[in-house]
Amino acid sequence: MTYVITEACVDVKDKACVDECPVDCIYEGERALYIHPDECVDCGACEPVCPVEAIYYEDDLPGRLAGYRAVNTEFFAELGSPGGAKSVGGPLADHAVVAALPLKQATGE
Repeated sequence: MTYVITEACVDVKDKACVDECPVDCIYEGERALYIHPDECVDCGACEPVCPVEAIYYEDDLPGRLAGYRAVNTEFFAELGSPGGAKSVGGPLADHAVVAALPLKQATGE
């Protein structure tokens, strides 16, 4: 099992989750962050620090967000398992589902 980053992260990328992750399994795309399903150790440290509540344990994904499990997994199809986001750098090209989403408007907050 693993944690999954969903649509609420798109165009936000707060990165508090990256700072909390003890195994460096959260990778940066151009518009969103992605959790590597094979590198995640299911510690849950990322979930409570996400300011937009974009992170879910995969078994707890709401039905409307269930497709993000595949989005996170497929993001790594070509990359494989490099053993940590720091070794790859970023940002990487987003998954097609994320790239196709309309840009979020800045709220000025």
